[in-house]
Amino acid sequence: MANYILRILRSQLMVMFSWGFHNPVALPNNEGLQFKVQGFRFKGIVEVVYDEGWDLFNVRFIKGGKVIDTIEEIYVDCLVDVIDDYVERVPDYEQRVAAEYSISL
Repeated sequence: MANYILRILRSQLMVMFSWGFHNPVALPNNEGLQFKVQGFRFKGIVEVVYDEGWDLFNVRFIKGGKVIDTIEEIYVDCLVDVIDDYVERVPDYEQRVAAEYSISL
């Protein structure tokens, strides 16, 4: 399951890289994937867990060893967008990217 989730995330490689994605690790019993991010909105650990009964995903956001938020029942085609909205997307995203990387618009 961890490799399957990684393939889903890699389907939008540039988005995944924008999160500062690193250190992917399979969760125990191969129930999902855990990785670290350093986005504009969230810096910490993201866990993507597959719910076999519903054929959907649940995403947990962890900071300081505590789950601070959970988004449940995510369809496979929405997984990258849901994580991106939580980790990276801010209202002034283009301006923040330009400022961060000294790019003039």
